[in-house]
Amino acid sequence: MLRAEHCGAGLGPLLPFSETGIVGPCRGRSGGVVPIAEPAPRNRFLAVLGADDLGRLAPDLVRAPAQRGTVLLETEQETRFVWFPESCVISLVTTTREGETAETATVGREGVAGLFAALGDGRNIATGVVQVPGEVWRLPVASLRAAFEASPGVRRLCLRHSQALAAHILRAAACAALHTAEARLCRWLLQIQDQVEGEATLPLTHAFLAEMLGLERTTVTLAARALHRAGLIAYRRGQVTVLDRAGLEEASCECYAAIRAHYERLLPPVAEGDVP
Repeated sequence: MLRAEHCGAGLGPLLPFSETGIVGPCRGRSGGVVPIAEPAPRNRFLAVLGADDLGRLAPDLVRAPAQRGTVLLETEQETRFVWFPESCVISLVTTTREGETAETATVGREGVAGLFAALGDGRNIATGVVQVPGEVWRLPVASLRAAFEASPGVRRLCLRHSQALAAHILRAAACAALHTAEARLCRWLLQIQDQVEGEATLPLTHAFLAEMLGLERTTVTLAARALHRAGLIAYRRGQVTVLDRAGLEEASCECYAAIRAHYERLLPPVAEGDVP
């Protein structure tokens, strides 16, 4: 049976996950993990697994709420868990020696965060921070490695997801070097909207957007104003609302479609139920 954790601790913008829960010391009213009758996961990686493969992982899967700013992976630290977003979005962030940060990729319900480290030497190559709050499945690295060794289906899916995420990171790097702030902002908003199941209103500030895109805050503000004047988005303090998705796609650089195409090609639709 899949399991869920319930934590009500309200913490600030940079939150470490604890040994007993993602954002606080509580694990439920009785102090333990709470078994629940769980519908099929919405996370695409988990949803396309065959029944036998999901059964391998289910005893160790735990679902929990993830607040914005929660740190799930720390650069150069050993990873103990991999994370499957159910309704949250995780930013993979690189930090320079001077403390400057930029996002290298996002992981939403299409995938898993921490996979590179889990299948490599166990050390994270980026910091994983919850960008959009929601729920996430947590799985011990040892459980994923055991399934990877035992199951051809899990192995193929892990390798395909790794390829899609690598393509995402490479395309994002080219995008940052070659495309305008407006086009990059369009691409990023479209990606995030995909990863939160098409929600029109996204909990985002200009300061956060600047940090994720590696731009000055004033540059992001000017780009957002241009999109607002074009009728593509509306924004208020802490929120951006997509008004014209088709217009955003037209104004975006080619990178949005390219990144999406990699995921669509490499990760099967949920209805297929297995990895070819």
